[in-house]
Amino acid sequence: MMEPPSSMRSPHVEMKSLQLDDRTELESADSGIADVDELPVPQHILISNITCDSFKISWNMDSRGQDRITHYFIDLNKKEDKSSNKFKHMDVPTKLVAKVVPLPMTVRGHWFLSPRTEYTVAVQTATKQHDGEYAVSAWSEIIEFCTADYSTIQLRQLLQKAEAIAGRVLPFTIFYRNQQREYFQPNRDAQCFHMLPSVKDNSGSHGSPISGKLEGIFFSCNTEFNTGRPPQDSPYGPYRFQIQADLLFNQNTNIYFGDFYCMYTSYHYVIVVLAPSNSKGDIFCRGKLPALDRSNNCFLSCTEEEDGSLSFHHAQDVILEVIYTEPVDLSLGMVSQISGHQLMSLSTLNAKKDPSCKICNISVGR
Repeated sequence: MMEPPSSMRSPHVEMKSLQLDDRTELESADSGIADVDELPVPQHILISNITCDSFKISWNMDSRGQDRITHYFIDLNKKEDKSSNKFKHMDVPTKLVAKVVPLPMTVRGHWFLSPRTEYTVAVQTATKQHDGEYAVSAWSEIIEFCTADYSTIQLRQLLQKAEAIAGRVLPFTIFYRNQQREYFQPNRDAQCFHMLPSVKDNSGSHGSPISGKLEGIFFSCNTEFNTGRPPQDSPYGPYRFQIQADLLFNQNTNIYFGDFYCMYTSYHYVIVVLAPSNSKGDIFCRGKLPALDRSNNCFLSCTEEEDGSLSFHHAQDVILEVIYTEPVDLSLGMVSQISGHQLMSLSTLNAKKDPSCKICNISVGR
């Protein structure tokens, strides 16, 4: 069960699975069947064209015995667990068998390849014999590589899923950020009256290109439908900074879709990025994230009215996390204590996405 359905299969490669648990068993099962010294050992393994769920592999071989090779064996393991091939989907092994094809050869499959994950790979050459067993060469050297982030193609698939559940929109007028009191103290850093961007943590989708890379400040804008005001509860602290929406989101601000995920709960989170035009954050997002129409999208919109004023709306049926990519002057807003509780269970800090959710996962993995 190496490959996805035939419609997704590489036209040059046919992959099958071997029901074996580790490399030692593979060698002991096959090495006595034929003279393995006659088969060349792959050398100088090269990994290229890496995506979030595929890669190309090629190698060099001695000419001796090449005409006997009928198959290649590929041993793929997550780097953090080299001694085991155990994956979440136990029916999908990582011992792969490919019929001989011209190199480089594409290895593709979201069932065993996750984005932004380190793997090791080694290769054998093999000959299938009349009794159906294989004679194999020695294993090649072990090569390490890391799969890539989601591309804009995968992010657009995720965007479409998020748009399907965003629901109706509600008006709002302020962005807010909750923290502990010390966070807002004026002597907390060299730029003493500013909140400064920091690198986003690894919460959300495993393949999102903003995790661990994009610098920004998290804000919320969600309101309670019955009051039209921000909720009084927060998982991040009892003190809240509030700023008028038009100071962060206006005609000079570009908006991007960043992620869509849940944490084993019934409610879902959408991350959008607000980046002033031509800022460092804006340059980072171009080409990496799907751009949204500022005045017409399902999640967070800014519309200019006839009198020149701006009106703002947010999606009702998802929890929006807004990343603003530039420093924010504390003097532009106000800090006050909220009356609600700290609901730590709602924190998304380094939260892991539910990989089994059919609503917020796409075919390339978590």
